[in-house]
Amino acid sequence: MRRIFQNSIALLVVIIVLFLIIPLPSWLLDILIITNISLSIVILMITMTISEALEFSIFPSLLLITTLFRLGLNVSTTRAILGFDGTGGSSPGTAVIQTFGEMITGGNIVLGVIIFLIIVLVQFIVITKGAERVAEVAARFTLDAMPGKQMAIDADLSSGLIDEQGAKLRRAKIQKEADFYGAMDGATKIVKGDAIMSLIITAINLIGGLILGSLAGVENVWEVYSIATIGDGLVSQLPALMISTATGMIVTRSVSDGSLNADVINQFAHQPRAILTAGIVLALLGLIPGTPTVPLLIVGVGLSVGGFWMSRQLEHEEEAAAAAPVEEEAPPPPPSETDFYKDINNVYTLLTVDPIEMEFGYSLIPLVDENSGGKLISRIIIFRRQYAQDMGFVIPSVRLHDSSALGTNQYVVKIRGEEVARGEILVDYYLALEPAKPMGEIDGIETVEPAYGIPSRWILPENKEMAEIYGYTVIDPLSVMQTHLSEVIRRHAYELLGRSEVIQLVENLKRTSPELVEEAVPNILSYANLERILRNLLREGIPIRDLGTILETAVDALLTTKDLDLVTENIRAALSRTITRRFCEHGQLRVVTLDAEVEKRVIGSLSKNEQGIYLAMGPDLMQQIISQLSEFMKKFNDLGQTPIVLTSQVIRIYLSRMLSQFYPGLYVLSFNEITSDVQIQSLGNIALPHDSRAPERRAAPV
Repeated sequence: MRRIFQNSIALLVVIIVLFLIIPLPSWLLDILIITNISLSIVILMITMTISEALEFSIFPSLLLITTLFRLGLNVSTTRAILGFDGTGGSSPGTAVIQTFGEMITGGNIVLGVIIFLIIVLVQFIVITKGAERVAEVAARFTLDAMPGKQMAIDADLSSGLIDEQGAKLRRAKIQKEADFYGAMDGATKIVKGDAIMSLIITAINLIGGLILGSLAGVENVWEVYSIATIGDGLVSQLPALMISTATGMIVTRSVSDGSLNADVINQFAHQPRAILTAGIVLALLGLIPGTPTVPLLIVGVGLSVGGFWMSRQLEHEEEAAAAAPVEEEAPPPPPSETDFYKDINNVYTLLTVDPIEMEFGYSLIPLVDENSGGKLISRIIIFRRQYAQDMGFVIPSVRLHDSSALGTNQYVVKIRGEEVARGEILVDYYLALEPAKPMGEIDGIETVEPAYGIPSRWILPENKEMAEIYGYTVIDPLSVMQTHLSEVIRRHAYELLGRSEVIQLVENLKRTSPELVEEAVPNILSYANLERILRNLLREGIPIRDLGTILETAVDALLTTKDLDLVTENIRAALSRTITRRFCEHGQLRVVTLDAEVEKRVIGSLSKNEQGIYLAMGPDLMQQIISQLSEFMKKFNDLGQTPIVLTSQVIRIYLSRMLSQFYPGLYVLSFNEITSDVQIQSLGNIALPHDSRAPERRAAPV
């Protein structure tokens, strides 16, 4: 049934084109004219009730079809008007055309012509031209804002606010918006052309009718053809006027929160003082001698009564909302001696340290409190699920509570009871991340994005669209706080992995690989050593999801060495596909490499004691490596890539520990951790100056 209906739509378009050629009887023309008017009313009502433009995404195509339908009717009615010779009826055109023409003229042809011209000019100059300009601006702003919106989606995806499916849906919606407003920009040109064509057809009907009527000897030729022309133009311009109004409505739906009817009622109802003031002013004007007293008093009193009633309703709603959560509590009774000793036994509960804790000021409570519409808790739940899927580790629950010791806009993140990060956000603003080369300057409060340290500005909500056009990435306050919390958890995830979490991971693996767990833990690999290995991996951002491979590789490596650092390196090599997927982008890996002489010097700096092998690098060599690496870090930042140093497996772990003290976001990988199908692109090579390549001279023994 649906396929038949779809085919009927295509057939209808073909029939509309045939209207330009095939003559239609008067009774069918009347039905089609009424259908055209009804269709335009339906379209106007739809555009006023939708909440966003994409709910009526077929509008550009529908606009073309209705315009073609209207032009086809114009050609058919023109044929009926000019084909009148005074013998086939009392008037040219159809009954509907004659009725509309007589209604607007009212017995005065000159007045009817003037009223008709006013309607045409209003439709052409005001409605059509305004809708065309709005569509053009909306299309340009939507297309210019696409890169910023795409970056915001990528930021939400990387921070765990949304999953991959949600990101795809948001990207698809952005693309549909761009396509829709681009199509609307072109569709408004059709409306403009239709208005011009209607004026031309009206002139043809009037001039051609006067000439042909005079030649045919029609009596009262001016009156007869004027009424027919005005009636035909009116039945054509009324639908065109409503379609043009619908065009303006639909391209402005992006600034609305709901349907136009609901928005008008809600927003006027929240401004009772303005309505009351307008009513009082009109009533006072009505008391001035010489003014139209009765109309002014009627309208003024009506507005005053309505404004007063709205004000009382608004006050009642505010009082009810304020009184609902307030509950008077009786003061607690003074503690007795029995209560005192009872509380002594509960003192130990105060010594509990939460793995993750977040404290925030008073102004940030609405972002957290679900009763006030806060969504931070739901976003943390999504992030924990996403992190578990990516890294194979379920982070502990986050304890959220307010703190009077903080500023109203501040928040603090604690790990194991100690502060590790702090931030400050403005709830009523948006954070605009500055691009490398902004296309314009935006007003705002300068700050630094807390998670990544990017120069930013707090901007007002009304400047959000302009900031996106200038290339800024605009983030809401809740996303800023949640992203900062997510990044802090990622950086300190290895600290959150304790003995109990390791045991839970092993028990989970036992469900699918009981033989492996029975062989490895704790007979060959103790829980303490496994915890250290997993922490080493998490510290450098390596997922531990494939726990089976980790255990198998660890068991094999422990047969030849007891050094857990070397065991970890063997595990990293076994997880090469995981590491490649983690850091490789589009089949390419941009890295910085070490010169062979530098690697030789680093290997020569390795020392060994009872605790194991450590790096005892001289200050000169360390300074040369750090200074050169700082230049390459700028290249990585310009490219928006994760900074990676690629080296041999022998020195990877020791070099990583040294460089992490200077560049926490830097990753050091070895060649055997990268799969062979990846294209490695070197951004530079860390080498020693020429005078530093000579072998070191040792002092002769005394």
